[in-house]
Amino acid sequence: ESVVDGKHIRFGTSGLLYRSNKLMFDHATTSLWNMLEGVPVVGERVGSGAQLTRRSMVTTTWGEWRAWHPETTVLSLETGHERDYDEGAAYRDYFRTDRLMFQVQARDDRLDNKDEVVVMLFDSPGGDQYPLALSVDFLEDHPLFQGEAVGQSYVVETSQDGANRVYRTGGQRFERQLDDFRVADVDGRVWRVTEDGLIADEGPDTTLARLPAHRAFWFGWYAQFPQTELVR
Repeated sequence: ESVVDGKHIRFGTSGLLYRSNKLMFDHATTSLWNMLEGVPVVGERVGSGAQLTRRSMVTTTWGEWRAWHPETTVLSLETGHERDYDEGAAYRDYFRTDRLMFQVQARDDRLDNKDEVVVMLFDSPGGDQYPLALSVDFLEDHPLFQGEAVGQSYVVETSQDGANRVYRTGGQRFERQLDDFRVADVDGRVWRVTEDGLIADEGPDTTLARLPAHRAFWFGWYAQFPQTELVR
């Protein structure tokens, strides 16, 4: 979110990278912000305590998204500028290989550089952030995966089109996927999969909240968080 302490912060792309991850700048102070953590790292705002609230994202197909959300407003590609917005037009050659455009200080060969991972940051009891990465290939093979990080339980539901959504479990143990829209716990109760949370069919007021998560390239996440736990 771009609101901190009730004030909207307007951002732009600095053109600068840190460990191959983009840095944003805010228009008010030109401070640079780390994109993966949402905190200022260079400039006037460093040490201010400012931190952006992380939100969940999902990477999916247009067909699946439209089936879930037929009322969706779509950003038009008719921008008035002459630019090729086709998929992969800008970085097609880059995505075809595992080579990096810019070097990073550390790599980890448990996965290929550009293998995709679902990534999260958990708050640990000591106040530090605990980074976690889950291999997208692993999640495709385990479409209902339940895990734990620093004492916090989570479940990842992966749809047939490969969309990953992560939720708190609240102590629930989930047993199977009924379809893309429903999962069942070990007691046979059915829960609806939504963008905001898992909602119990028999008690719609019971919701297990969605956790902030998004996809990243393995090399970029590892360069930023070499202490990350990897599930593969």
